[in-house]
Amino acid sequence: MSLGVPSSCQTLVPQVGMAAKRITQETFDDVVQENISDLGMDPEEAVIEAVQQFESQGVDLSNIVKTAPNSASVDGEEPQHAVLQTLDSLQKAVADGDSGAVDELLVSFAEQCRQEMAVRYLAGQKGAYPAVLAACRLACEEGCSLLKALRALSALLDGQPDFLDAPGQELLLRVLRERQDDGDLTLATIRCVRQASLKHEQNRQDLVKGGVLSLLVGAVVRHGDRADVVREACAGLRFMTFDDDIRVPFGHAHEHAKMIVTEHGGLRVLIEAAKAFPDDCSVLREICATLGRLSVRNEFCQEIVDLGGLNFMVALLADCIDHQDLVKQVMSAIQAIAGNDDVKDAIVNAGGTDLIVLAMTRHLGSPLVCEQSCAALCMLALRKPENCRVIMEGGGALAALQAMKMHPKEAGVQKQACMLIRNLVSHTRDFSQLILEMGAEDLIAEARAAHRTCEDVAKAALRDLGCQVELRELWTGQKGSLAR
Repeated sequence: MSLGVPSSCQTLVPQVGMAAKRITQETFDDVVQENISDLGMDPEEAVIEAVQQFESQGVDLSNIVKTAPNSASVDGEEPQHAVLQTLDSLQKAVADGDSGAVDELLVSFAEQCRQEMAVRYLAGQKGAYPAVLAACRLACEEGCSLLKALRALSALLDGQPDFLDAPGQELLLRVLRERQDDGDLTLATIRCVRQASLKHEQNRQDLVKGGVLSLLVGAVVRHGDRADVVREACAGLRFMTFDDDIRVPFGHAHEHAKMIVTEHGGLRVLIEAAKAFPDDCSVLREICATLGRLSVRNEFCQEIVDLGGLNFMVALLADCIDHQDLVKQVMSAIQAIAGNDDVKDAIVNAGGTDLIVLAMTRHLGSPLVCEQSCAALCMLALRKPENCRVIMEGGGALAALQAMKMHPKEAGVQKQACMLIRNLVSHTRDFSQLILEMGAEDLIAEARAAHRTCEDVAKAALRDLGCQVELRELWTGQKGSLAR
């Protein structure tokens, strides 16, 4: 069945640098409406037909709300999606200063935005951000619920950090400063900060200049008995150390991490905060993840050990070894602090290698745990022959090769395992024969053939194991292109 798409609606917009084409929500809705009115389909069938037709043409519908618009409440008005009906009502209620209606509509709007990214995108394109920000201001002035307004703002910003502007940043910082004793408001505001910081370097830098780091660290201290606030504040701090905005060539991730540690005592605050939640894996997971992000300098790694952070991580690994997500974050944190050579020895002396191998064996079916375990062992083995001996005696090489067997399609596992094998034998060739007898040569060769990202590390591992490796000379000084 073909679509009778009006010529005015046949707009397929190719995205720069992408093969997929895009359409507007209006184009999609017009086609759905035509299926209903001209072809006699019911709304659900009309949507399915429209989706199939557009996808067959290679159109990306990820930002399209794939439901039929609701019928207009007033004769003569165009049908609208539910979120846009709510947005229209919210805008009118804010303009009229109707606090009661604003509260109710903010709750509905937030619920609708949480359904999917396409709904948030549509709302954002139709002026939702100024409306919600105006509701936040009204809440501050007239006494309607600021909490509901912030929750709606957080829902809208999820995946759309570009909407946050200078007035919005100022509002969030003011709430964190002036309402810092209110745990619920603090939680909702930090969530907005986190959503606005993901993949948006300028927002991060602006918020840091506005003093958000001290406010986030202060929230951990002030609300140290609330798991939800501590968890969200840790995530907020961690997001400030990301370098994930592809629009910016150089971010301030390192500078922000340094500021959290040196100016705001972040390491001590986080390690102390963990003591209040010995059985809450979700909080402990966030704390470990944040500690790992802050371990950007040699002295910071050592400070974590001096503050009891290493003992905390080792005990956590031993006590919560069955909690897969927590184990992965502990491994990541151990890998991070092991960037300091003295800390490497401290981890090994604390029994860390045996626990890492045990955890990898316990969660052999998880590629993420296997990858992170191999990465941690790889770091501990780097430039440390004695640590290599401990890892070998503890079954680290065998566990890594078992992980390679278990996850042949996981490039991350294959790469980290190859790097571990290479570090184990690069300074201690006595281990080469033992590792080869475990079947390492075939597994590494398979990884090299299957994954381009493993080419260099696999070749290095095979070379250091004493295997035959073809070494190609890419350039000989002669005129011409590099060999491929």
